[in-house]
Amino acid sequence: MRENGSDVAATIDMESWVCPAPLRDSPNIVMGHGGGGALSAELIEHLFLPAFGSAADAGLGDSAVLTLGGARLAFSTDSYVVKPMVFPGGTIGDLAVNGTVNDLAMSGARPMVLSTAFILEEGTALSDIARIATAMGTAALAAGVSLVTGDTKVVDSGHGDGVFINTAGIGVIDDGVDINPGRAAVGDVVIVSGDIGVHGIAVMSCREGLEFGTEVLSDSAPLNGLVATMLATGADIHTLRDPTRGGVAATLNEIAKAAAVGIAVVERELPIPGAVRDACGVLGLDPLFVANEGKLLAFVSRADADRVLEAMRTHPLGANATAIGECVSDHPGMVVARTTLGASRVVDLPLGEQLPRIC
Repeated sequence: MRENGSDVAATIDMESWVCPAPLRDSPNIVMGHGGGGALSAELIEHLFLPAFGSAADAGLGDSAVLTLGGARLAFSTDSYVVKPMVFPGGTIGDLAVNGTVNDLAMSGARPMVLSTAFILEEGTALSDIARIATAMGTAALAAGVSLVTGDTKVVDSGHGDGVFINTAGIGVIDDGVDINPGRAAVGDVVIVSGDIGVHGIAVMSCREGLEFGTEVLSDSAPLNGLVATMLATGADIHTLRDPTRGGVAATLNEIAKAAAVGIAVVERELPIPGAVRDACGVLGLDPLFVANEGKLLAFVSRADADRVLEAMRTHPLGANATAIGECVSDHPGMVVARTTLGASRVVDLPLGEQLPRIC
């Protein structure tokens, strides 16, 4: 791996790529609190939920499932602070649309409408904002959703980072669909829809000007079409999640804890592209902890796993779907990986984020 003809190791300060592990008793917010790992969970559990009191519904999923007027709805919101705003394979604009669409789809919902809110830094080029807004519109059309309301604020120069975006979305959940992390059960097969770690490495390559021998493009994509294909099989899909911040490792740990099951994955079955594996080796990262933006994890009963896999592979975003493990009765609440040498290692919830500002 080379940068402008010279060895990367000789020109780049590798320590600057990793979010330092903060003290657990820090009195101030640190970058790790936004990483989707243990610090994020502690912030929610020990600060936000007590502060909200009885006003909070502690479902804590990527989207809330509500019943209004007899209709079952999914409601989700997310904020995007990715740096840089434009990266190989996408922009913060299409990432924001796809991310909220995917959060709704992980509840089995059909995404319908989104809101968009922009925080713009004074001095940001209008051409950059236009590019991002155009990408949002294109992504919304591709996902089949409408952008129906929004807001814009401007902050002083030096008090932002170009463009921050918040999106919220509403989707409709059909009768008979019951998908949530707590339904994962012993015996379920764990399926991933394709190659992992791609988005995080794509953003990092652009951020640091690195070259990996081949261009790594973000996998940002709307997953609602793939989910619809899976549901059309009639299989009882227990759990769906998109492994974004904290990667596959964080998502598996969250599901193991929510369902009180153990999860065993087989390392040799993990679909990790060569470029991602090589980049992670140089950067000192574990691909299991690297963010994804166009992949999902599915927990399906063993009896239904083959037909769900077959259906997923007929969809462009699931062509490389593969089974990577199963839910087990051993070590409830923990994730264990079986290595290629036959040993086992615990895959823990990350403390913070290996690659901050990825989404």
